Parts: sequence; C-alpha cells; structure tokens
Amino acid sequence: MLRHLHRDLTKLNDHILALGGRVEEALARASRALVERKADLARKVIADDAMIDELELTIDEECLKLLALHQPVAGDLRFITSAMKINNDLERIGDLAVNLAERAVDLSSHEPLNLPLAFEDMTTTARWMLRDSLDALVRQDPDLARRVCAKDDEVDELNRRHFDILMDRMRRDPEVLDAALDYLTASLHLERVADLATNIAEDVVFMVEAVVMRHGAPPED
Repeated sequence: MLRHLHRDLTKLNDHILALGGRVEEALARASRALVERKADLARKVIADDAMIDELELTIDEECLKLLALHQPVAGDLRFITSAMKINNDLERIGDLAVNLAERAVDLSSHEPLNLPLAFEDMTTTARWMLRDSLDALVRQDPDLARRVCAKDDEVDELNRRHFDILMDRMRRDPEVLDAALDYLTASLHLERVADLATNIAEDVVFMVEAVVMRHGAPPED
C-alpha cells in the first residue's frame, strides 16, 4: 500500500510540473504578444488553453483519489492538499494568460500610446515569480519561495504606476479610451498573476515547513 502511495504521489508531482510548464509557456507567449503587439501569437495562447484546463481536471481527480484511497497523513497529506491549491492557481494563471492575450489582440489594432509604461519589466517580473515558485516546488526550497513572495510588491508598484499614467491620459485624451483601458486591464491581469505565483510560493513553504504564510501570518520564524 505504501509503495502504491509513493508511486501515485510521484505521478501527481509529475503532472503538476507538466501543468506548470504549460502555464509558463502560455504566460511567456501572452507577455511577448502584449509587448511586441503580435496578434497571431496571442491567438495561439487562446487556442491552447483547453489543454491546460484538461490537465487541471486530471490533477484534481488524482488528488481526490489519493485522499480517498490512501488516507495520507503528515507530509504526504500536506503535499496533496497543497497540490490541489497549486493546481487551481496554475489553471487561473492560464486563464489570465488568455485574458492577457485577448488584450494583446485588441491592442494590435490600435496605434501605440507612446506612454512610459513598463510592461516589459512587469511581464518579466511576473514570469520570474511563476518560474521560481515552480522551481521552489521542485527543489522543496522554502527560502526561494519566500524570495518569490518578496517580489510581489514590485509588481504591485508597477500596476499602481500604470493606473496613474493611464488614467491621466484618458482624462486628457478620451479618443484613446479603448486602448488605454486594454492596457489598464492587462496591467491588472499581470498583477493578479504575481498574486497567484505568491500563493504557490506560500503553499511550498507550508508543504515543506508546515508554516502558514497567508492571511497576515509572519513570513519568517
């Protein structure tokens, strides 16, 4: 029975990492489509989202089956419950990549606004956070996970800066309203990606150390 549990846990881990890889790729493509105004690349992200959804459902079923058949405890139970939350967060990041791609398609039909927006920095940081949260999961590295959490403030600050710049432009020039709203929405999507990458990192800390970081819990002992 214990051998079967370890086999199923390994399979679950492999599927989580496979989902993470697909989501990373979707976010990278959507980010490039936004920054480089590539509508065809954005449409590829939208078309591939069904594969992410299908894998998310498979992982959810595996987690429930593990809980029902093996009744795991301690570290194994923490791994499965964390995997369920990480699975959900990864699927939501995949959805946000689609949303970002949709904004990229819209923006490709508008003239550039020529504003000091930092979307290249914002997408790079959000992608870094996702990549390192998954690396922390693979390596079971709570220190790396905590560094991911610390990066969230940078994305929040860029989102606030974008809001101020875009709102000011919309007030001065209503003709750019549609494009400005697309950029504003894209910024919000990236800010949410960073939040979800932070959630994954917090789940890694819980999985490894049984320390809860969410809801104001202290990040350090």
